[in-house]
Amino acid sequence: MSATTPSQKTPTKADIKRYRSNYQGEIDGVALYERLAAAERDPDRATIFLELAETEKRHVQVWADKLRECGVDVPALKPSMRVRVLGFLADRLGTRAVLPMVSAMESSGFDNYMAQSEAGPPLARDERAHSRTLQTLSRAGGATTTTGTDVSVITRDERWHRVDAGGTLRAAIFGVNDGLVSNMSLVMGVAGADPDGSFIILAGVAGLLAGAFSMGAGEFISVTSQRELFERQIALEMEELEANPEEERRELALIYRAKGLPPEEAERMSRRILEDRGVALETLAREELGLNPDELGSPYRVAFSSFTAFAAGAIIPVIPFLFGSSLLHVLTSLALSGAALFAVGAGVSLFTGRSLWFSGLRQLGIGMGAAAVTFTIGRLIGVNTT
Repeated sequence: MSATTPSQKTPTKADIKRYRSNYQGEIDGVALYERLAAAERDPDRATIFLELAETEKRHVQVWADKLRECGVDVPALKPSMRVRVLGFLADRLGTRAVLPMVSAMESSGFDNYMAQSEAGPPLARDERAHSRTLQTLSRAGGATTTTGTDVSVITRDERWHRVDAGGTLRAAIFGVNDGLVSNMSLVMGVAGADPDGSFIILAGVAGLLAGAFSMGAGEFISVTSQRELFERQIALEMEELEANPEEERRELALIYRAKGLPPEEAERMSRRILEDRGVALETLAREELGLNPDELGSPYRVAFSSFTAFAAGAIIPVIPFLFGSSLLHVLTSLALSGAALFAVGAGVSLFTGRSLWFSGLRQLGIGMGAAAVTFTIGRLIGVNTT
């Protein structure tokens, strides 16, 4: 259900084929939204579907004109089988049952057409806005009360831009777990070969540094790439806001209506927001893109945190071998690592809701199982090389 802007180059057969595909996608969009409107029992939600259909009709005209410019007859297309199936399901199961699938279609359409060389932001932006509106409808259901807006619904849908107080703790726990399990397995594997204690320390420190640097570098690249993508999306939103503020206002009003605001209040709120360009950009980034411009993430901070968390877990099984390499030191390393594994598992239970003892013992069993395997392999290799 996406489209691209007219290309400046002479169209090839591949271009014309793509134009036909886009035209079919827009035909599907119109038919699907009209079918959802017919299946929707809530008149306010039905109106939103019809307005989405109107946008798709404008897209249909864009591609019909483009095909005519290429000297191609505009085909009389029917909705695809996928659209007919979704309409069938909406009729019998309700619109909410199919909204996640429709939203995914719109989201993939945005990505696909933004990647096309001649695809400009305006039509692709509509697909992104549609996806966001559908996500909101799927969650909130456009709920209203007899006294007006159901503010609890609006509040619930705004939770995404609050600071995730557990996010840092969660990352730390799993970082420690990665370092602990991987380096304990490495150290036990080397210890199983019964080498000189200095070799065990060397292996443990090397494993710590290699894993910590790998984690830190990986997180740095990941967050940097994500931040660059987000910044690009926000820049495009700013360009669209400057080029067509009324269209942005209309999209914002539609999203608020999907959240449950009455049409008049949604229109009033969207107009007030667009009076200030800075506030408008921040709001559009949040509502359309699902981004908080102030919380895009620091790649340096994330990389340092990952490095530190991994190293904190990886150093635990190495500590006893700093004082010797006898059986006592091996058992001490296992005991310290086991206690840490149980603590990590207990920490995971804070997020999973499972029993503290269950999570702790499960993590202990997994870690000790890995250590037993590597120790056995190390013992076998050590025997074979002596």
